Amino acid sequence: MLPGRQGVTAIATHSLIKDSGATPSESRERYGLLLVAVLTTFAVEGIAHPGPWEQVIVAALLAATLLLAGWASDVRPLAMRASVIVGALVVIAAVSEALAGTTDGPASRFANLFLVMLAPPVIVLGVVRSLRSRNRVTIQAVFGVLCLYILIGMFFAFVYAAIDRYAHPFFAEQVAGTVSNCLYFSFTTLTTVGYGDVTAATNLGHTLSSLEGLTGQIYLVTVVSLLVGNLRARRSSD
Repeated sequence: MLPGRQGVTAIATHSLIKDSGATPSESRERYGLLLVAVLTTFAVEGIAHPGPWEQVIVAALLAATLLLAGWASDVRPLAMRASVIVGALVVIAAVSEALAGTTDGPASRFANLFLVMLAPPVIVLGVVRSLRSRNRVTIQAVFGVLCLYILIGMFFAFVYAAIDRYAHPFFAEQVAGTVSNCLYFSFTTLTTVGYGDVTAATNLGHTLSSLEGLTGQIYLVTVVSLLVGNLRARRSSD
């Protein structure tokens, strides 16, 4: 006897949950967990003293956040295995630098690079896939685009730190281009707070910071507001 429509739906839903390894509640919370991980990484990088073992903690957090981004977006197993290998290598390199007493070594910088370069496209694909499959805006999608907003700020912070380290001093008035200072400047620029206590020293820095401010504002008034507006409309109609 063939199952009815409800039976087919139940079987398909059960198969989907079994394949993904998550309950519907866990599926809704995936980007929420990722958002918590991204914010935790941001906080630790901004607060931690740039010591050798603090660098290991930061590298581990960055690697874990990248893996969580892949898990939240249901990337292919091959990509997840590659991410695990890369994350493990970064953490091993950070531990090696800590044992050698090296501070501000390349391990944490490579971890930052992998996170800000690989996580955003993975999250975008996952959010778009979620919107297409559900045919509606969910709180999961909103959490996903908020993760992207934080990663934009971290990306610009990485660019500022790279310029300061490999080209010329990025900040005026002899402000050190540490990770915490770059994050502070990046997010005050992204949110257009602009306290003015830290400023860029060159025309390149001025242009990049202006671009970041524009990117942050355009992103909020288009992507975030569009999804939040549709989420509210959907809940009102329900």
